[in-house]
Amino acid sequence: MTRAASHGPAGALGTADPGDDRSAASPPLRLRRGLGVLLGCATALLGALYFLVVGVLLGPFLLWPRTRPDALRVLMAGARRLTALERIRRSVFFGDRFPEHYKTSDQKILRYLAVRCYTGLLCAVVIGLLGFGALLAGLLMTGVARGSLGWDELLTQAVLGSVLLFLDLQGLYSLAALDTRTARECFGPSERELLQQRIDELAASRAAVVQAVDVERRRIERDLHDGVQQRLVALAMLLGRARRSRDPERADALLIQAHEESQGVINELREVAWRVYPSALDSFGLEEALSGVAERCSIPLRIRFEAGAPLPQPVETAAYFVVSEAVTNAAKHSAATAIEVRVALTGERLAVRVEDNGRGGADPAGSGLAGLRGRVAALDGVLHIDSPLGGPTTISAELPCA
Repeated sequence: MTRAASHGPAGALGTADPGDDRSAASPPLRLRRGLGVLLGCATALLGALYFLVVGVLLGPFLLWPRTRPDALRVLMAGARRLTALERIRRSVFFGDRFPEHYKTSDQKILRYLAVRCYTGLLCAVVIGLLGFGALLAGLLMTGVARGSLGWDELLTQAVLGSVLLFLDLQGLYSLAALDTRTARECFGPSERELLQQRIDELAASRAAVVQAVDVERRRIERDLHDGVQQRLVALAMLLGRARRSRDPERADALLIQAHEESQGVINELREVAWRVYPSALDSFGLEEALSGVAERCSIPLRIRFEAGAPLPQPVETAAYFVVSEAVTNAAKHSAATAIEVRVALTGERLAVRVEDNGRGGADPAGSGLAGLRGRVAALDGVLHIDSPLGGPTTISAELPCA
C-alpha cells in the first residue's frame, strides 16, 4: 500500500489548503473559489431554513421516544442530501478530493451542517460589509473629485476604511479555513480517528509479532525434538552397541554407521540454524543469503536480485524470511517444479515476489504465512498472498526502506 507523503487529515483527503500561495496565484482558480464561497452562502441559508422548518415540524416527534427513531431518519435523509450538496461544492469549486468509501456518522453530519450554516451566514454578512464598504469608498472618491472633502477628513476615512477592509479580508480567510477544516473532518477521517487507526494498527502488528515469535519458537523446538534429538539418540545407541560388541568387525561397522549418523546430525543442526537466522545475512548480505536458500532448495529456483543500494538490516531480515518461508512451503506442499524469486528496490520500497507453479490452495491464515504477515506489518509493510486452487501461488511483500 503506498503511503502519502503528508500526514494528518489534510494529507489523507488531498484537500487544497486555502492558504497555499501556489494554488491561489491563478486568477481563474481565485474566481472559481470566489464563486464557491458565494454559493456556500446560499447553501448555508438553505441549510438554516431546512433546520428551522423541519425542526419545528419534527420537534414534537423528536421529543417523544417512540417516534424519535423515525423522526431522526427523516431529519437525516434531508441532512445527508444537504451534505452531499456541500461535498459537490467543495469538489467542484475548491478541488477537494475525499475518500470514496468513508462512512460519515449522523453526529458528524449534523455537527458539520450546524457549523456550515454558521460560517456560511457569517460569511454572507462579511461579504455584505465588503460591498457596503465599496459603496462608501465610491462615495468618498466622488466627494474627493468634487472637492467637498478636505485632506484631513480624507486621511481619516482612508485609515478607517483600510482597517475595516483588513478585518473583513481576515474574517473571510478565517471562515474559509474553518469551512475547509470542517469539511475534512466530515468527509474523511478526522485527526483523532487517524491517530486511533494508527494505534490499532500498531497494537495489531505488535500482537502479530509476538505470535510469530511464539510460532517460530515452537517450530524450532519441534525441529530439535523430532529431528536432531532423535538422531542424537540413534547416534548414542550406535556408539553404545559398538562399545559393547565383542566382534571387532561389527564394532567397526557400527562406528562407521555412527560416523555417518553424526554427519547427518551436523547437517540437520546447520539447517535448523539457517532457519533460525542465517549467518550469511550479516556477513555477506541479502543476496548471498538468498543464494543459500537456492542451494538448499530441492526444486529449481531462479533468483533475480535487483537491489543495488544498501538495505536496512531489519528489511533484509524480513525479506529473507519471506523468501525462505515461501520457498519452504512450495517445496513441501505445492508439488511445484519451478520457483521464481524477484527482489527489487524501487525508490524507498523493497518489493519481494515469490512465485511457484504448484497446485495452489495456500492458506493465508496458516501459522507460517500468518507469522510472515506479522513480521512484514511490524515494518509497516504489506504482504499479499494469491494462491487459487490449481495454482500458481504468488507471495509478494512491500517493505519500506526509509
